[in-house]
Amino acid sequence: MGTGRIKNSTYNILSGFLYQLITLIMSFLSRTVFIRTLGIEYLGINSVYADVLNLLCMVDLGFNTTIAYSLYKPLAEQDEKKLTGLICFYKKIYRVIAIAVTLIGLAVIPFLKLIINTDKEIPHLVLYYLFSLAGVVISYLFVYRATILTADQKNYEVLKISIWIMLSKMILQIGFLLLLKNYIVYLTIGVLSQFINNLIVSKKADSMYPYIRNKERISLEEERSIFSNLKSVFIYKISGTMFTATDNILISFIVGTTMVGLYSNYLMVSSKLLLIIQIIFSAITASIGNVIVKDDSEKRYEVFSAVQTVSFILCGIIISEFCIMANDLIFTWLGGRLTISSTAILALTINTYLSCVLQPLWVYRDATGLYMKTKYIMLLGAVLNIVLSIIMGNLWGLTGILLASAVSRLSTYFWYEPKILFKEYFERKATGYYLSLLSNAILVTSNIILLSLLSRNIIVNGWLMLIVKGAFVGIFSTVIFCMAYARTEGFQIIKNKVELIISKACGGKWRKTT
Repeated sequence: MGTGRIKNSTYNILSGFLYQLITLIMSFLSRTVFIRTLGIEYLGINSVYADVLNLLCMVDLGFNTTIAYSLYKPLAEQDEKKLTGLICFYKKIYRVIAIAVTLIGLAVIPFLKLIINTDKEIPHLVLYYLFSLAGVVISYLFVYRATILTADQKNYEVLKISIWIMLSKMILQIGFLLLLKNYIVYLTIGVLSQFINNLIVSKKADSMYPYIRNKERISLEEERSIFSNLKSVFIYKISGTMFTATDNILISFIVGTTMVGLYSNYLMVSSKLLLIIQIIFSAITASIGNVIVKDDSEKRYEVFSAVQTVSFILCGIIISEFCIMANDLIFTWLGGRLTISSTAILALTINTYLSCVLQPLWVYRDATGLYMKTKYIMLLGAVLNIVLSIIMGNLWGLTGILLASAVSRLSTYFWYEPKILFKEYFERKATGYYLSLLSNAILVTSNIILLSLLSRNIIVNGWLMLIVKGAFVGIFSTVIFCMAYARTEGFQIIKNKVELIISKACGGKWRKTT
């Protein structure tokens, strides 16, 4: 990657980390207040509705990716007329999507009572759902303009705005929950915050790219090309959403909505940890797009090796922390009555690992538009996941549903996507990649077993000992995985890039010492 790409990627990563750090802290505070004021049943409803709406948003799935993919080339060529035409086209499409989501969302209302499965009667379920639906529909307003910032490797500009809006939203939500204990007010604040955030980001995009306010049209042929790409992306993304968004719905239907509330606490923790990986790799997606356009297969593979090494190291640390510390964290934070079984945690750990370790591959998938060749294997996996979840969920409850997701992933896209990517873009076989995945999985498993034994005498009876145990696991894991990958080619590439960034930050005066 060139110097400009490195600079933008670095800004995106740092701003992403800051945003997620603040979000993590505020999410813990907000969820604590939410559970204590409204109860675990409302948390379960909130989680189920979120997944129902994620399924509704399949209407637009893939469109953001298609937009970014279409913008890479005109941005690289500074073709302002083409960029303006694309933005105008996307504006029309998003209006159609907003209307479609609204209509489909309203059509779901009669089925809500079939999905929500609680021991006690919860009033105003339809009203809660309508407010949640409004938040989703509003998210489509002005969002088309923000995409150019992401495609141009300036997502940090979006995050600078989103940090303040998110912080204000969560402070208000916490305050009103404590004062009023009212779920409607909580949802209303979320809806208004989404609208304000999109509006401000849109104005920022207008100021940085004033030409996008003009009116241009792209050719009919270009529209057809975009829709052709969108069809493949849509099938792929709808399958990915079916993997994730159906779990809570099936848990609610088979096990109970209260269990969704319990599980959602663990899912929030694993998701926030996974976001650390996603921030890094999402930040470099646009840079990878430039590599794909400008560089040969050897250079593409060199960059891939570097980011994959980072993934192996970070995944090892994060997965070890989560598997060992999850129950200790929930027990210390919310109490023993809100914990889940160790087998369910293990199943969730496997799913988190599979998502974590494939992040570099997915970056290339997004940057290359590799949906045409992998869409149907993802669809097969999604269907298999639903079938297995129903069978295994009825047999083993929450653990069965989570294991079904892992089995579905491993038997479909987990092995197939690397095969296609290596063949099409790296012009080599994926055998070495599969072996590296296997060795990393063995290393992660061994590290978890070893640290579980070494840390079993650290009794967590409060926040201080939780921090002590977490630090022990984190430091030990960091040393183990850095040592394991220190001699790899990817590690050396990353090391050189870091030295280059430090050198430039120091005005070129910093030099590696030996």
